[in-house]
Parts: sequence; C-alpha cells; structure tokens
Amino acid sequence: MKRFFFIAALLPLGVLGQRINFDEGWKFHLGHAADAHRDFNYGIGNILAKTGDAANTCIKMEFDDRDWADVRLPHDWAVGLPFAHVKNGDVDAHGYRAVGALFPENSIGWYRKSFVIDRADSGKRFVLQFDGVFRDSKVWVNNCYMGGHFSGYSGSSYDITDFLHYGKKNVVVVRVDASQYEGWFYEGAGIYRHSWLDVVEPTHFALNGGVFVHTRDGQVTIETKVESGVGVAGTGMVSAAIVDRAGAIVARGEGSVGGVGLVLRVDKPVLWSLDNPYLYRAVVLLRTGGRVVDSVNVRFGIRTVTIDKDKGLFLNGVPVKIHGVCCHQDHAGVGSALPDYLQYYRIGLLKEMGVNAYRSSHNAPTPELLDACDSLGMLVLDETRLLNSGEEYGADFERQILRDRNHPSVFMWSIGNEEWMIQTSTTGKLVAQHQVERQKLLDATRTCTYAANVGNVWHGVNEVIPVRGFNYNLGGLDGYRRDHPDQPIMGTEVASTVSTRGIYVKDTVNAYVPDYDSVAPPWASTAEYWWKIAADREWFMGGFAWTGFDYRGEPTPFQWPDINSHFGIMDMCGFPKTVYYYYQSWWTDKDVLHIAPNWNPGGGKEAGKPVAVWVNSNADNVELFLNGHSLGRKDMPRNGHLEWMVNYAPGKLEAVGYKKGRKIAAFVETTGEPYRIAVKASSGGGVVVYNCSVVDKQGREVPDASNLLHFSVSGGAKIIGVGNGDPSSHESDQDPQRHLFGGKCQVIVEGKGPVVFSVNGEGLLGVQEKISL
Repeated sequence: MKRFFFIAALLPLGVLGQRINFDEGWKFHLGHAADAHRDFNYGIGNILAKTGDAANTCIKMEFDDRDWADVRLPHDWAVGLPFAHVKNGDVDAHGYRAVGALFPENSIGWYRKSFVIDRADSGKRFVLQFDGVFRDSKVWVNNCYMGGHFSGYSGSSYDITDFLHYGKKNVVVVRVDASQYEGWFYEGAGIYRHSWLDVVEPTHFALNGGVFVHTRDGQVTIETKVESGVGVAGTGMVSAAIVDRAGAIVARGEGSVGGVGLVLRVDKPVLWSLDNPYLYRAVVLLRTGGRVVDSVNVRFGIRTVTIDKDKGLFLNGVPVKIHGVCCHQDHAGVGSALPDYLQYYRIGLLKEMGVNAYRSSHNAPTPELLDACDSLGMLVLDETRLLNSGEEYGADFERQILRDRNHPSVFMWSIGNEEWMIQTSTTGKLVAQHQVERQKLLDATRTCTYAANVGNVWHGVNEVIPVRGFNYNLGGLDGYRRDHPDQPIMGTEVASTVSTRGIYVKDTVNAYVPDYDSVAPPWASTAEYWWKIAADREWFMGGFAWTGFDYRGEPTPFQWPDINSHFGIMDMCGFPKTVYYYYQSWWTDKDVLHIAPNWNPGGGKEAGKPVAVWVNSNADNVELFLNGHSLGRKDMPRNGHLEWMVNYAPGKLEAVGYKKGRKIAAFVETTGEPYRIAVKASSGGGVVVYNCSVVDKQGREVPDASNLLHFSVSGGAKIIGVGNGDPSSHESDQDPQRHLFGGKCQVIVEGKGPVVFSVNGEGLLGVQEKISL
C-alpha cells in the first residue's frame, strides 16, 4: 500500500497523506559494544531519568556530528568490514565478517539525521517508518526516546508528532546493535532497507494494512481500517476506483469504513499470471465531514490460486509446477543493502532460468523484492523469521501479513523453517496452531506451510499445518503421502548441490567444489535427484531449490578461507554455474545446449588425460565432436543430462543436438590470451550493473582469466560494490578494483545523470561505457 509520495526536504505537503522517502542526509559513526566512552557515553549518561534528557551522549540534538560519515540509506556497514579468521561456528556461518559479539568495536552503529517540518503542517500526524534495521534498534527524536525494535527482519514505526519542533531543526538518532546474531548466514548491519516519513491527517487509513485489496474471478474486494488518533478506530466514507494499465477507470464504488468492504466487479479482467503479470491500481479515498482526508494507491493483480491435494497448485485454473528457489537477501558488493533495481535484476535472472517461485529464506522480504515479483511474474512463498507465537514475534508475523497481503505474487505464507528444537513436539504444534490462526484471521484468501526438515513424521507442527512442507528427506515423501493423503505437499527446500563456478576439480586449498551437479551434503541431494522425483508425482507441487544465488556465510563443505556458500545455482553476482543449465533445460521451452567444462588447459585438463564432459540440454539426442571427430551420439534421458569421458586435446569441443527434428549446436574452444576488456551493462532506477570479462584477439571470451581490473566513474555516480563470485576471495567489496574469477567480475554503480564508466587492466585494452541514469 502506497500513498502518493515524492522526495522532499521541506514541507508543506498538501491535503492528502504523503509518504516521503527519508533515505538522504544521514550521518554515521561506529560506536562500541564494550566501551561506553567509545560508544559516545551511551550507558554512562543517564538518558532514562527524564524525558528529553540525552545527557552527554550523541543523542543530544546539539551533538557535533560534522566528522561523521555521510551515508544514504539503505546502508550495510558490515560489508565494508575486514574478514576475521576466528574459529567460531557462528562467525563461520556469517562469512567471517568482523561483526558480532566477538567484535565489539564493529558491532554498534549510530545514525543521525536533521530535518525541518513546516509550521503549516502542525495539525498532521508524522510517523517515522523503517523497513528493516539489523538489529536491536533504538530511536530518539529531539532527545526523546521513541522506542526500539528487536528483530532485524521486520519493519518498525514511530509516531513522532508530539515531539517535533515546527519550523525549526529536528534530529532523529538511531542506535543499531548488531552484537547478537539472529540467523546462521550473513545478515549485515545497519539501516539496510528504506526509511520513510508518513504524513497524514488525524483521521487516516491505518498505515500498515489499512487497505486490503483481494480478488477472485474478476471480483475485487476492498477492506479498510481507519485510525483517528493514537490507537482509536475511525469512521468515514470510502470511495474507490479501479484503474487499468492504460489509466482507464474500469470499476468504481463507495461505502462506509469497516464491514464487509467494497465489492467491485471488473468486466473481462486481464488476469495476473506468470507470463503476463498484469497489474491494476486501486485508488481509495477516505472522506470525513464531507472532505477527502486520505488517499492510497494499491497495485494489485486479479488472479485465483487453488491448491489441490491430488493435482497440486493452480493459478487461474492452470496447473503450475513449482520451479522454485530459496534465496537470502545479500548480493555481491553491497551486502544486504540492495538498491531497488538489483531486486528486479535478480528476479529477471531467475526468470530467464525458468524459475517461477521464490521463497524468502528465512525472513520477511524487503517490500521492493515483492514489487519486482509482482511486476515480472514470480510467485512468492513469504516466510517469517521464526516459528514463535509469543507477543513480539507474533506481532512481527501480523505486521508482515498486513504489509504484504496486497501483493499478487504472494501465493502462500510460511510460518517458519527447520525449528528442530520444537517442530515434532506438542509445543511446536501449539505454536504453529496459533500462527495458522493468526494468518487466517488477517488473510483468509491464502493458506500457509512450514518448512520441516523431517521425513514421514506427523507429530508436532505437521499435524496442524495446512500444507506439508518437505525440507529434503524425500525418502519419506511417498510414505507420508500414503499415510496423510488429504494434506497437500510441497518441497519447501530441496537439492543443495554445492559447486564453484568455473572450477572442475575439487580444490581443498582454495575451498572450491567441481562445477557439476555432482556434490551435495549428506542431508541433501543433487538437482537431478529431486527434480526427477517432483516431475513424476502430480500431487507433489514442486519445490524450492537451495539456493538461487550464492550468499555470504555457510561455506559448506569448507571453512576458512571460504567465506561464502557454494549452494547457489548462480554465484553471488548472478553468473550461472553448470547446474543452471540443468534447470533451464527442464524448466523452460528454450533451446538449451550447454557444455562443461571450458576447453582451456589447466584446472584438471591435461593433454591426453580423460576429462568429464557434461552436456545439459532439452534436445532429444546429442552428438559430441572434438576437433571435428565424433565422440558418439546419445539420447537425452528425460529430466537428465549426458556425460562423456574425453581425452583432452586443445581445440574445439562441439555438441550438436536434435530437438523435434531441428538442429541446435553449441561449442567451447581453447582461447588465446586475454587481450581486451568487454563490458555488458544492465540499468534501471539510477543503478547500473556492469558485468566485465576479457576476450582474446579473436574476440572469444577467456573463461579462466584472472586479471586484476581497475574501475572508475565520472559524472554524478559512484561505485557502491564489486564482486566476482569467488567464494574464497578476501578482496574488498568496496574498492574500485577486482580480479576476474572464472573470467568474470561485476561492478555496481549508483547515481544520476550522464555517467562514464572506465575499466583498465595491465596489458589489456581498456574500455569506456557511457550511460545516462
């Protein structure tokens, strides 16, 4: 739900409610978790004795913050910290960044921002909103404590109206304490999602969940909740118009607040689907005393989701097998503080692979991720951080549902993941039952699941969860279906193949795993194993492979010097691994024909020595040639792949496939030395993603190049992150240089106006790219 908004430094704001982006103009400085003097006297000064007494701390309005760093939100300070080789399982799981309780000098962050509110707006309400702060944040405005928020994955808001100084400077201060880990993967640190200032009339739609738009068969229902004063339910008249993509009004109506809501009918609606994610807008007005006092603009899609215990998932009456991936929220170079365009970029990469569903593992997603899924056509399994029905986590789950329920991409909720301490106990059953009831109360249009890492086990959460979720343990799948035939079943987490892009032999020194679908931890499986099971069972809805992208932390099966995972189907930059082409072969109708490994010598390839060659394709059969000599033709097994053992010789390795009588071909060949830098750019929303490689004198990409590249930008832009997908690289994510890994690296640039991006490397022809943001 969005109010009509614009970015502004000063107000007045006009009649209707406004949402102002609050990301600009912040100052930042590290504090200290173990030394109060280095934490700006926090804990020494008695700031709790009297309201407005900030003592001698940086909470004081008059505090001189001129030497603090200027930052723009979203901001993740952990991504710029050094790596620390500490023998600690949690530090290992978080990617060895020097943040957490063992690193008190890096685990407290302070933010300050000054702003002005016009006197003319003194009759309005002002609510400060943070979409995500990692973690344990506390907020002050004008020396006065507003409140705090525990979890790093859910939003928080503070009504700051009573504490504002109109026509004068106001100061908001946020203390962030990242000492305590919350997950077992890289989590970042700081105000890593957007912040907003909501400005509304005293009577207004509730800021979270005040307008709920849901649909079925062309019928649009709009439910509203109005607040008048702090915690007081309001009344009024509501009118709504449904607007199509062209701006035409296709339905309208009016009624009173509350009750069953407005019910509107759209004739011949364009349905939201995976291939045509058509979005309408509901413009909803609130009137009291004969005047409009609030307005919200809700993007929504008209679609119907049905789940059948025998036939699986249906979208608008069409069966959909879940081709899903689980994903954490960090990306190369920027950590957890992704600019909005990166959400669209990543979802676009997944769509290209054939993915149709995204599981937000293991926390509420950022709102912009859901916007991207709405716009591009991607289903979302929206997961909460913890299976916990206590007051705090229960309230977090409620806020998550209220925030996300208007998104057509969200097809199901997940109440938790692998809670092995309680999931098979009576406690787990009771907690789950409470969370299921919460979900049904706030959103009866959807159902929920739980990601259980058990096989044919009934007692506990599985007794009460509407849709059974299997995390691995597929050996128990058929037995569970036999014993509980009335419960729909999906694979909430499957596969967990580990591989390193561009590496084809195991390397325990550098912590690399072969880039084939051949290695998985004991609890997991290869991609081919799980997908053959899913494809053969109509009642099994499909599943979510772990993971779409590599992520920092969980360096299974290694430890230091490995600092990020190998689970990704793509690496941290979004560069595909070999297993990507397995999924693309069987999840799309594209002509897919891919050969691994590359054909440059080294990396286990020696003249005359046998090399394992994998071909992923959806062709009916494939013939392999080395330097024009046939190595045989093989039929492609359904949902499988092909292998040859080939005695290595430099030259050209070519695959020729035949698909329904058509010929398709692909090849890899031995290249020359790196000669020239090549750059491909993708841009949107003031951000450019530059993917860099090198080519030889014949223009062929060199797949094993490792050159050090140097980057620069001119104009109104800056480099905000770099990466290369190397899971053992300890290079800075913030410096304007990076080695190629497997022939590739990535640079992320943010800014406005004309930008010139330059790349150079020793002994290489450089390149300049011009773009306007």
